[in-house]
Amino acid sequence: MKLATSTLALALSLGAIAPAFAGNPMVGGAPMYETKTIVENAVNSADHTTLVAAVQAAGLVETLQGEGPFTVFAPTNDAFAKLPAGTVENLLKPENKDQLTKILTCHVVAANALSDAIMKMVDDDKGAHPVKTVGGCEFTAMYEGDRIMIKDGQGNVANVTIADVRQSNGVIHVIDTVLLPAM
Repeated sequence: MKLATSTLALALSLGAIAPAFAGNPMVGGAPMYETKTIVENAVNSADHTTLVAAVQAAGLVETLQGEGPFTVFAPTNDAFAKLPAGTVENLLKPENKDQLTKILTCHVVAANALSDAIMKMVDDDKGAHPVKTVGGCEFTAMYEGDRIMIKDGQGNVANVTIADVRQSNGVIHVIDTVLLPAM
């Protein structure tokens, strides 16, 4: 037993075992795998069924399964529920595909931006960093303590509730508010 304990201590001190325990957080009750794409992981999250349905309706599945890298600010079902009544149902209609696509692509940045990099950019820009999205929106990243916030084009602020969920083609940051483009 002493040998096994010594071997374990040595392995821990060398970092040999730590990576096996260091992984992505669970999201929506599901494990998130670094070896899967954004879409492959998102479909397993019980907290992101509305987002997945919207991505499918907008025809963005293939794009978000692409090579990337992408940073996705992923609103939860509760975030979509905060929108005015009927908004989500209206956006999911085929005739509103362009508007839905615009909103969804405003949640995507063409980079692999982990939270420490976002905080550094905010610091470098003295407290507020402009974020240009794939959808042509410009939002503002800020942080307080270790909580990252994104202010959208209408002045709404989304809090990152789960950061740094690594994917094979980028990273997801779970947010509590849908980001909307300026009117």
